[in-house]
Amino acid sequence: MRAIDASVLQGSELYREVILDKLAHARESVLIATANVKDMQVERGGKFGSVLSLLSDLAGRGVELRLLHAELPSRPFRASFEKRRRLIAGGLSLKICPRVHFKAVVVDGAWVYFGSANLTGAGLGAKGEGKRNFELGLCTEDFETVDRIKALFEAVWSGAECAACRLRSVCPDPIGQPAPRSLVRLGRARRLRR
Repeated sequence: MRAIDASVLQGSELYREVILDKLAHARESVLIATANVKDMQVERGGKFGSVLSLLSDLAGRGVELRLLHAELPSRPFRASFEKRRRLIAGGLSLKICPRVHFKAVVVDGAWVYFGSANLTGAGLGAKGEGKRNFELGLCTEDFETVDRIKALFEAVWSGAECAACRLRSVCPDPIGQPAPRSLVRLGRARRLRR
């Protein structure tokens, strides 16, 4: 074991540090792992709007965006996604693995947040203090910590964990299978399979 330099974040500190200070200023890449995905609101230029607007702007600047999540995103997220051609055209890559429960945001391969907050308003979004979940997390630039979290993300993302997964036979969207381009179509396909 070794000591690392890290900051502990809670409540609205998570929103300010993870979303406003780091994610919004990404230059190369953003990797997000979360169990739940909702169309959370973020502040931009004094106005609040969908996090997908921010992600679309990042994609327009050439930032690689990948979102690994455990379940189908909320309907509002899917509807907002469908309005953003840049994201539909591959600006935001999404993969579902029902076993993903870790929450992490890796920015430019050099900074990481990991903790309890999902990609939701009550977790990492702009909700007021009386409406936020009680969340806690760490952020650090420690290279070994960033590399370990990035390695887990990449292993799940690439399907390297799928062969040994005992839930593979019931996985709703096995990694390595062709994925629908549209989240709305994905949602419809899931409803039809049930």
